[in-house]
Amino acid sequence: MTGETSDEDGSSTGDDSDWPVELRGVTESVVTTLGPNDRWNVAALGLHPPEGESETGDPVTARTWGNTRTRRNFHRQGRGYVQFVRDPLDFVDATLSIFEIEDPVLDSADAWVEVTVEQVDSGESDGTRWEEWELRPCDSGIEYETVPTINRGFNAVVEATVAASRLDVDAYDQTELRDRLAYFEEVGRKCGNDRVRRALDRLHDYLGE
Repeated sequence: MTGETSDEDGSSTGDDSDWPVELRGVTESVVTTLGPNDRWNVAALGLHPPEGESETGDPVTARTWGNTRTRRNFHRQGRGYVQFVRDPLDFVDATLSIFEIEDPVLDSADAWVEVTVEQVDSGESDGTRWEEWELRPCDSGIEYETVPTINRGFNAVVEATVAASRLDVDAYDQTELRDRLAYFEEVGRKCGNDRVRRALDRLHDYLGE
């Protein structure tokens, strides 16, 4: 991380504009937000870095869709913990279920960043209300340093959860979504490990199939 040092517990100090990882394009993450029951709700969140070469400190943005727990907790608390995970089971649980934990950071998180959030825009797309948020880091930590690898199985799980989360949404062609689900399941089961296959099994459980 540029311009910061790390405490012994892994949390970062220094430049509060830094993220613990470099963001390019749409980065899939999970976010935990504190609910009124004092438990941390875990949900998937797509991160959008500033466009082009930003030198003005433009923030990362994300959108919530519908009246989700993340949206309500963002309004209620004004903050959350964005996390970068490679565990397919946690990703499926975060995307397709009510997933709550006692502490804000998942055991599977390779890195995390605590952010303050501010709603900056809103609108409606094909009958679904969305809100856009600016995310500004205030603390971060790296739990595990790994050599990057490309695993088609995990990537297939991510794509399958995106398709599954859009089922029964009128704006999307349901036949096309089902075809995508079938394709990515085939890729995941061929290329993934046992945990990927378990994640795909759980995805079908959540869909009632």
